[in-house]
Amino acid sequence: MGGVPSIPTDPTRSLKITGAGYSRTGTLSMALALEKLLDGPVMHGGSQLLGREDPYVKLWSQIFTARHDKPRLKLLREATAGFVAITGALGNCFIAELLELYPDAEVLCVRRNRATWWKSWESVTKQASAGFLNWFLAPVPGKRWYPKFVTQFLEQQEEIWGPMTERRMDEHNEYVREVTPPEKFHTMELSEGWAPLCKILGTSIPDEPFPRANDAEAVEGLAGQILLEAGSRWAGISAVVGVVGYGAWRLWQSAYFCLGQTNV
Repeated sequence: MGGVPSIPTDPTRSLKITGAGYSRTGTLSMALALEKLLDGPVMHGGSQLLGREDPYVKLWSQIFTARHDKPRLKLLREATAGFVAITGALGNCFIAELLELYPDAEVLCVRRNRATWWKSWESVTKQASAGFLNWFLAPVPGKRWYPKFVTQFLEQQEEIWGPMTERRMDEHNEYVREVTPPEKFHTMELSEGWAPLCKILGTSIPDEPFPRANDAEAVEGLAGQILLEAGSRWAGISAVVGVVGYGAWRLWQSAYFCLGQTNV
């Protein structure tokens, strides 16, 4: 979240890495690293959901709606076509499905200190689940779907594991390990830098630092931008409603005056 969304230009390219790390485990840093190593677009959930056009974002909501039905695979293929990797939500909610669509892709989980992860998770989810966002973001294309995603995500998570607890990241990683062929499953911590990724992909280590995107700062900055955009749109709507209302009042006033003159 907070990165510029990558947009595929070559639909023949397919996933080489399925980033299965749970949200708040450095998924944006991982996306930036994979873009460098694979020289292609990476589907990072937060960046895509809050930066792409309305039809594409709506497509992911449709995938969640169809999560119990076979058509979800067709929709998921459409949503991931042309990307060379995927990280974060919402892709990490459909690991088994992505394995079916892209059996040759390597699957990578990111480990993080549980207490640190939970603190970060609680902070972000409290902001994301604010009730007023349902109506406040309604006039903003793309971003209008975000409150619904939060609901759909939590519903899916509870179906699988029950209420959210600090064990969720570990539960998720264990689930990924169980559904992934052993030779395709990998884990790492971001503190390990380029080495694990380059070993998985068979590439040389870049002569530059591993990306370190501060997700917390990115979330706060992006949240501010979104609220400003929504506020601006609501101001525009209010202005239009005011003009229309004033015009209707003047029209009614004129009609009333004319009617009064006729009855004299």
